[in-house]
Amino acid sequence: MAGPADAEEVAELLDRFQLEFDEPTPGAQVLAGRVRDHIGRGLSVFLLAGPHGVGVGQLRFREWLFTGAPICYLEELYVVPDHRGQGHGRALMESAMRVARERGATTIELTTSATDTTARALYERLGFTNLERVGDPETQMLYYEREL
Repeated sequence: MAGPADAEEVAELLDRFQLEFDEPTPGAQVLAGRVRDHIGRGLSVFLLAGPHGVGVGQLRFREWLFTGAPICYLEELYVVPDHRGQGHGRALMESAMRVARERGATTIELTTSATDTTARALYERLGFTNLERVGDPETQMLYYEREL
């Protein structure tokens, strides 16, 4: 798990992720402060892959009203293009599931773009099930879930 000292690396990867997919970003410097804040307040758990600058995952937890059990949501998962296909995404996902279990979660959820076939294949290989389509048909997102 990433700590406050890793905030710059996490922020650089998240910024790069946004830029790669033409999404808005406030920049790595602003994100670093936000990452530190999330870590400090326990709002997010960040995971880093491989050597410096390879990949990042962000987890958030919420409590399910009916059971009181935590549910883990994979907020972000990113591996830089030069390191894809080397098992870093799978390692991040396995770490995410381990951390979720350690925190008492019985379910992990995520959404991904319908067009991101590489990510979808990874999630499905790891036992995630696509439950529905959500959002605008032009920017279709898929909702995945996996019992832990």
